[in-house]
Amino acid sequence: KERSESREIGGDGRGIMGGGVYGRKSCCAPVSLFPPVCTVRCQKFLISRVGEDWIFLILLGLFMALVSWVVDFAIAICLQAQKWMYGGLESNVFLQYLAWVTYPVVLITFSAGFTQILAPQAVGSGIPEMKTILRGVVLKEYLTFKTFVAKVIGLTCALGSGMPLGKEGPFVHIASLCAALLSKFMSLFGGIYEVNHTWTHTTACAVGVGCCFAAPIGGVLFSIEVTSTFFAVRNYWRGFFAATFSAFIFRVLAVWNRDEETITALFKTRFRLDFPFDLQELPAFAVIGIASGFGGALFVYLNRLIVQFIRKQKTINKFLMKKRLLYPALVTLLVSTLTFPPGFGQFMAGKLTQKESLVTLLDNRTWAKQGIAEGFDYIGNSQAWNHTQVNVFVTLVLFIVMKFWMSALATTIPVPCGAFMPVFVIGAAFGRLVGESMAAWFPDGIHSDGTIYPIVPGGYAVVGAAALSGAVTHTVSTAVIVFELTGQISHILPVMIAVILANAVAQSLQPSLYDSIIRIKKLPYLPELGWGHHEKYNIRVEDIMIRDVMYITLNCCYRDLHDVLLTGHLKTLALLESKSMILLGSIERVQLQALLSLQLGRPRRLEYLRDRATAEKKRLSMVSHPGSEDGSQRVNQEVRFQVILPNCFFPLSSSSSSSSGLQIAEWEENQLDEQVNFDNCKIDPAPFQLVERTSLHKVCLYACLYACLYVCLYICLCLYVGLCLSVRLSVRLSVHLSLSVRRSLSVCRSVCTPVCTPVCLCLYVGLCLYVCLCLYVCTSWDSAPIHQALPSLNHPRRTLPTPITTHNLPPHINLSVCVCVCVCVCVVLVLLSSKVPTRILNQGKLSLVGTLSMSP
Repeated sequence: KERSESREIGGDGRGIMGGGVYGRKSCCAPVSLFPPVCTVRCQKFLISRVGEDWIFLILLGLFMALVSWVVDFAIAICLQAQKWMYGGLESNVFLQYLAWVTYPVVLITFSAGFTQILAPQAVGSGIPEMKTILRGVVLKEYLTFKTFVAKVIGLTCALGSGMPLGKEGPFVHIASLCAALLSKFMSLFGGIYEVNHTWTHTTACAVGVGCCFAAPIGGVLFSIEVTSTFFAVRNYWRGFFAATFSAFIFRVLAVWNRDEETITALFKTRFRLDFPFDLQELPAFAVIGIASGFGGALFVYLNRLIVQFIRKQKTINKFLMKKRLLYPALVTLLVSTLTFPPGFGQFMAGKLTQKESLVTLLDNRTWAKQGIAEGFDYIGNSQAWNHTQVNVFVTLVLFIVMKFWMSALATTIPVPCGAFMPVFVIGAAFGRLVGESMAAWFPDGIHSDGTIYPIVPGGYAVVGAAALSGAVTHTVSTAVIVFELTGQISHILPVMIAVILANAVAQSLQPSLYDSIIRIKKLPYLPELGWGHHEKYNIRVEDIMIRDVMYITLNCCYRDLHDVLLTGHLKTLALLESKSMILLGSIERVQLQALLSLQLGRPRRLEYLRDRATAEKKRLSMVSHPGSEDGSQRVNQEVRFQVILPNCFFPLSSSSSSSSGLQIAEWEENQLDEQVNFDNCKIDPAPFQLVERTSLHKVCLYACLYACLYVCLYICLCLYVGLCLSVRLSVRLSVHLSLSVRRSLSVCRSVCTPVCTPVCLCLYVGLCLYVCLCLYVCTSWDSAPIHQALPSLNHPRRTLPTPITTHNLPPHINLSVCVCVCVCVCVVLVLLSSKVPTRILNQGKLSLVGTLSMSP
């Protein structure tokens, strides 16, 4: 801008410093106008560094720590407000009941309505959806800013109501949302985050658990177990780095807000370290693990049973679909009524929140002596477990039973919620029940060497919490999460034994809670093949693949492109060669839409109208004044025609407008008949390709690579080759040779079995002869025409290998071919003497891509 202004002021191209008085300062002009070279390099260096991995991980951890702390702070305020309303109405029990029930109903209803209006994808845990996304499936609107806002606000209101819900699953989804949004932002700096890579999602899952419980190690392990069937080791440090930084900032914010004096565990325990448990207590811990396994399977079954019951009742389902806010309001009303402290809630510690319940359950003191409640001096929140009419055992049993079914019912509400924390608290209560029972049976402890060591019921609560949560989620990393939550590893052996036993029992009975939700929602997730499901290994790709697949050819026109985009809904389409129907690559739907928009978009229409107006102007000027040569008169005429032209091309009469519309429609038809130019289109030249008879087991291996699209091809001939050909030759031949078949071979499995009969031996030798002859011809024939015949698509990344000739092949390949041919010639008499089913050999056809073709 300054250069152009200097030219305009100076007038002679030299500007105000071009000469005269200011001629001596012209050498200083570049210094004042442009920054130094070192400054530019520093700016480029900083911008390039912003796009690196560790910057992205730091920002992700920092942002998630802030979100977690803000959500916890808002939840604490909501719960405190409910207690303030309840405590201020002590004089009237009815008003207390209204305040106790109305408050959570309003919050849950608002959460359900806000989520349904803004982003219905935010409903639920989020872990099942993340498992599906990490398998390569693209779910619409699950990683958008709207979903993030709905998830955070809906989760805050749902947990602030006091319902038995958790936040671990939603925080995994929130962290993935933050990673997706942050990757889009980081792409502005030229980083590698233009596409949401898989490692960002796996790292985000670890960060979500790490900032939720301040457990970075358990968060990383939990994210690997829950969300990924295949985890790249190179992403290990990313998960630990981001999760540790997020957990650190989360606890620092608690210290800054004066909630804690220093950075400590979230639920501190004070267990005895010198002798935490006796060896004879291990059977009791094992019983907790086995019982938790059955309890976890029952919880998953009950949750699925509630959902299926509502769906099967068509009348109720239709009514709830119309009144979407009625179901969460009724469930909240039922749960709040049962937990009302002056009512039935007094027998199950209904006054306590989940956090307060967990803190009291992890207490290292014993609540009862010989089953008598007066043996313990209840202080603070522990008073909620003391009742004059029942003892602590009845209170714990009622708490476990009521919270069990209420948590299974509450997790079906259409709000952002999880189930890990309610199950964790129920497991702690069950472990506490076993620990109190052990303390009542052995009041003086178990004597091992004459020294009295009292039993610690809080240790049993830790074991029960880890076992039941591990049974519901089918994970072992809950043990590590428990260690980080409590800050002690004194019960590491009992916790691991109980978690392993609980997983062994639960996995044999029911799927995990997240897999159960995947089945309920019918998400496109390919489950793992278990060891006991041998029949699933016989499933082939042809049994589950989509056969009516839309595709485009290299010589297609824009009309074909338009029809494909209207009829199909695939995000990626296959690109085939027009005549031979050979797969050339895959193109994303967005690329095709851009091509069609560029051909028929507004710029092309305006260009057509301008060309049409110019042509009409020239025609009218030649008709009105054919012999005019006066320059001034020609100028006036041109001006006059420029004024009249708008009335010509935008007429007011209906006949003129209809004719103009017909001309535009005719122009569109002509544009649609033009051939598509793929020169500027991004083409993936190597999409994942599977043969139609590929087993489901191999498809699972491909799914570990997070591939979202597979191209299934027909096979022409099942070859059993006894020679180990070079990888280099195989790769080159896969480019130049194409195998096609008229129909699939149903006898391929029988052909590719081990040699057991002379007929099979002859068949193998004949097939070997066939392949070797083809290889011999390929290696001895100059394949330059093949190389020239293949379409290059003018793509910068699409390069073809050099043709295969005998000059650039390794010596051992030619030797292998010659030896193979000699062996096959020697056994040709055996082949002719046997009754070989020649129809197997005649079903295939080996053809060459280019002009060269060969037959057996």
